[in-house]
Amino acid sequence: MRPPPPAVALALVVLGGAASAAQGAGNATLGERAGDPVLGALVNNIGGCLVVLVGLLGLPSTRAGLDALRRARLPWWSYLGGLGGAVIVTVATYVVPVLGIAVFTIAQVAGGSLGGLAADRSGLAPLGRLRLTGPRVTGALLGVLAVALAQFGRPVAGVAVGGILLAVAGGVAVALQSALNGRVAAAGTTTAGIAINFAVGTPVIVAVAALAGAFTGPEPTWPGDWYLYLGGLLGVGIVLALMLGVRAVGVLRTGLALVAGQLGGALLLDVALPGGAGPRWPVLVGALLTLLAVVVAGRGTRPPTPAGPVVPPSRTAPAAPAGPMARTAPASPAGPMAQAAPTPPAGPVAPVRPGDSRGQGRSGAAESR
Repeated sequence: MRPPPPAVALALVVLGGAASAAQGAGNATLGERAGDPVLGALVNNIGGCLVVLVGLLGLPSTRAGLDALRRARLPWWSYLGGLGGAVIVTVATYVVPVLGIAVFTIAQVAGGSLGGLAADRSGLAPLGRLRLTGPRVTGALLGVLAVALAQFGRPVAGVAVGGILLAVAGGVAVALQSALNGRVAAAGTTTAGIAINFAVGTPVIVAVAALAGAFTGPEPTWPGDWYLYLGGLLGVGIVLALMLGVRAVGVLRTGLALVAGQLGGALLLDVALPGGAGPRWPVLVGALLTLLAVVVAGRGTRPPTPAGPVVPPSRTAPAAPAGPMARTAPASPAGPMAQAAPTPPAGPVAPVRPGDSRGQGRSGAAESR
């Protein structure tokens, strides 16, 4: 499936961010009422696996995507994106009580912005290499500032350096998760990428829950509210939105759009839920500033360098027209700096990019590679 236009992809990621806010609130409530915070995350991932299992059985695109991935022979580390989700869930479970939600969120977004800049610069995502430009750095800093403003007035439990570093690492892990999942989806299909994400991340969550004693402690008290168990379904939608966003606009802008959606979703929950905090102007301003950061980070972005080697397609050049005016273009020099053969004086000739097979003269003569 081809990625959607950038504007559509960003809108989907913002909706995914709102779903992430609802998922986080539901998981926290479920874990609190069940007696262990890890149980909320565990139910979320198991629910996502059940949705993926239905997809494996019912969607031909999932099976076709898995077959395509077997043929693609991606490096083994390309399939580890699901670990990023497991890392941020685990870090949030144990670090938020130490730092408070305000400091944790700011540190996480800072890590996500840093990871997004690095992933885009290295070409880790399927969109290819994106240069480290002034607007992109400005957008990343503006996103951190916006989140800091949105957390204004919230209690701060303490400033523990170790906890802050873990929160930053969690943000970097989320950025890498988006990049790697997008890479897998580009080589296979989006549904296959979602399946691999949950297949990799869920065993880690189960192991963390076991180490935390979630299976050996008192019997959990499961609440009867059905909507608290929708975290897995929401998680599938969030991963889908991130995959589409990364393939269309890169990791940094996708991460900023996700944060904007999270802030907007949190504001809606505060207004709609009974006992909520009500409308908070800092959150609204922070969400709008984050959207501005998405726009700023996209200014002046040049077409990216394709990630990985591009194999030129085999093509037979059309024969030169017969007649006294027919001429054969001289062969272009071999190597990565090869230029297209000159054409009759009808205008300037653009150089051929490496891997491009369209550098033939106007006369139709064959190009030598």
